[in-house]
Amino acid sequence: MMTWKLFEGNGTPKPDNYWPKPEEDKKNPLPPPPTWRDFSDQKAMDERRGRTFQIPKDDKIIDLINAALYLRRPLLVEGEPGSGKSSLAYAVAYELGLGEVLKWSITTRSTLTEGLYYYDAIGRLRDTQLMGKEKNPDVLDPIKNIGNYITLGPLGTAFLPPKKGEAKKPRVLLIDEIDKSDIDLPDDLLQIFEEGRFEIPELKRIAKQKRLVDVRTYDQKIRTIENGFVPCEVFPFVVLTSNGKRDFPPAFLRRCLRIQMKKPTRDHLENIVKAHFDETIVTKADPYIKEFLDLIEDGNKLAIDQLLNTIFLLTNGNIDEKNLKAHLLQSLDSSMMPEDESNG
Repeated sequence: MMTWKLFEGNGTPKPDNYWPKPEEDKKNPLPPPPTWRDFSDQKAMDERRGRTFQIPKDDKIIDLINAALYLRRPLLVEGEPGSGKSSLAYAVAYELGLGEVLKWSITTRSTLTEGLYYYDAIGRLRDTQLMGKEKNPDVLDPIKNIGNYITLGPLGTAFLPPKKGEAKKPRVLLIDEIDKSDIDLPDDLLQIFEEGRFEIPELKRIAKQKRLVDVRTYDQKIRTIENGFVPCEVFPFVVLTSNGKRDFPPAFLRRCLRIQMKKPTRDHLENIVKAHFDETIVTKADPYIKEFLDLIEDGNKLAIDQLLNTIFLLTNGNIDEKNLKAHLLQSLDSSMMPEDESNG
């Protein structure tokens, strides 16, 4: 039986023709990636993520999503890592045709300004110094080219009003892992969500001299800002995800609708597997689904993509699952890591 291992750890390099060139009619030793790890087309990947996401059969979740759309309120989605919190945003964008999801991944250093826009003051100064030697009046003009150094962030882009002639539909804004943020960010977000508008001070200061400024958006488009002011005509569909690692201020929670992602059921997992694999694989997946559910019942913290990874690899037919399966289905709780039998 052929080995599935590309890397064998024997120190012997592969021949020069191991990796085929595009013009060669030769099979690539590395098979196609799982659908959820195919980065060759980012737009198609995002659409696939929305299409394959399976919402648990829970009318409460569907109702709360629709309530957030109607009320123009942020949706706070809480749950364990890998429970599908982020994918919910892609599912809504896909089903309602709301375009590309604007994703803002939160860190401890994230600020409200970062989400709204970025002004590259250093880059502008450098260009002025370098090109000013040519004595080009356009370069030396402190106002004319300012838009080249301003890029709207995901939050700022989501607040942009539709262009003339475009449908008045909301953008989808995913603020991922808000529980990682600085203590002040939730309150700062609350203010912008309540006001529904924001200013760009660098443009506001020059509004009398330059009323219209073209800037780049987070999704790489060009939009015109008038008088340094961005009004929100259509409030975005905002999904904030949290792993439940911190408490949020009551004022913040009061203005959000909250969803708690539950532990997956067998029916839910079967639907997810069917969405990602063809029928030949689905028929082999049942023992892995059962073991996954048993591990969760025993207190292990597992993500759904761990199940998908396990099914993808171990239904290949050429892989010995004895040692690999325990590591693929390893608990996210480090205290429950499996022992490495090969080094035991």
